[in-house]
Amino acid sequence: MLAVGARAPEFTLPDADGQATSLSNLLRDGPLILYFYPADFTPGCTREACQIRDLHAELDAAGLKVAGVSPQSPESHRAFREKYKLPFTLLSDVDRFVIKMYGVQGPFGFGVRRATFLIDQARHIEDSIVADFRIGEHEAFVRKAIALSVHSR
Repeated sequence: MLAVGARAPEFTLPDADGQATSLSNLLRDGPLILYFYPADFTPGCTREACQIRDLHAELDAAGLKVAGVSPQSPESHRAFREKYKLPFTLLSDVDRFVIKMYGVQGPFGFGVRRATFLIDQARHIEDSIVADFRIGEHEAFVRKAIALSVHSR
């Protein structure tokens, strides 16, 4: 996994609507919470996405953007976004290229680890967490990022 202080690699992936979305574009208006998750519609991933959705007003007020990355298709992401009314970007990494770049592939290269990064506008990783089965730790990470962003404004 990429270390805190490392430069986040640039990438371009299709979003839930099939539109090419780059890291630079996501960072255009401020810092980014980039989170990787195993699959749409699974209980843990749904819980995590809904926790982030429920913090959307606070994230917006803090100037933070959010994007989730998993290996499902844009069509799957679109259905997931619509069913759970997710107000943030979901990116499709079917070839797991970005998942590998960020070092969040599962054991023996299978699956995707549940990992979250806070990336500043200069593409530096300010903080990160891996907590595969402890979804609440990702919510706490997002809340901490909100608090830090609010205080630094």
